[in-house]
Amino acid sequence: MHLMKNAEADKLKELLNAPKKIAIIPHKNPDGDAMGSTLGLRRFLIKKGHDATVVSPNDYPEFLKWLPDEGTVIKHDLQPEIAAKTIENADLIFTLDFNHFSRCGDLQPLLEKSSAPFIMIDHHQQPNDYAMVTYSDVSICATSQMVYHALEALGGLDMIDKDIATCLYTGIMTDTGSFKFSSTTATTHRVIAHLIEHGANNTQIHEDIYDTSSHNRLKLLGVALNNLVYLNEYNTAYITLAQEELDANGFEKGDTEGFVNYGLSLKGARMAIIFIENKQEGIVKISLRSKGDFSVNELSRKHFHGGGHTNAAGGKSDRSLKDTVAYFISILPQYKKALNA
Repeated sequence: MHLMKNAEADKLKELLNAPKKIAIIPHKNPDGDAMGSTLGLRRFLIKKGHDATVVSPNDYPEFLKWLPDEGTVIKHDLQPEIAAKTIENADLIFTLDFNHFSRCGDLQPLLEKSSAPFIMIDHHQQPNDYAMVTYSDVSICATSQMVYHALEALGGLDMIDKDIATCLYTGIMTDTGSFKFSSTTATTHRVIAHLIEHGANNTQIHEDIYDTSSHNRLKLLGVALNNLVYLNEYNTAYITLAQEELDANGFEKGDTEGFVNYGLSLKGARMAIIFIENKQEGIVKISLRSKGDFSVNELSRKHFHGGGHTNAAGGKSDRSLKDTVAYFISILPQYKKALNA
């Protein structure tokens, strides 16, 4: 069972026993799980009589903008004053799908300054110790599933409506690769079944997230697959996308989502990486995926200022695209044994 511990659930009940002003924060560059969990939780808290607002560090891809109540989200990069005020005035702050303030970009100083109690709901490794209530479980596939268990612990499952169900379903679906990753358990499927019973339209949600490719995105995927390199002796695939290639194909935020998984779909591949040049930020963004017990979380923490999960992590490099790839290839010999195990 993945319920919240009783002590944590009791503390949370106490914090929510009277109407409060609540800020709910996802990580920077929020994905389906970050937005699904925060918007689902927001709607539940509003139904409980609280004044709850999602404050995102920055904007997110178009394919998440159909989510229920998405229009209420305050995006700090577009509305910095309102975002700052919402956090300053909050009696309570939920941080979802991350466990370290450094993961929320320009919101970090605002969160560090706040004296409100924090509630962390997250499934990433090595959580920081900033919250009054910490619900952290790396064995759970998605923060959206943890929000479901939190509602369960609060006795609030009967308050799940179509909108909450839709948000939580979206988060679980996107963070499990449509329920195919090994983190998907029987419990996950029971939760999903319950969300469908409460109005989540699984076929429609899948279409809204995945069947929205623009012509440019598909052309960019063609470029990415054309750039794919397979390193046989390390069972590793990598893809590069240079800034010029992104520009030439009208790149928009979210277009490269899922590209890295094509590398992992190669027969025999144990690890796949995509390197995406970002000239504006002066960095190379990195997404890593693996199969089995090879930990891209550890590799990314050690070499690319990142982290995440055993089989899915992110990172970045301050080197040029060419030098980043050369550095990556130079570290592979130390992982050869593990990648061939």
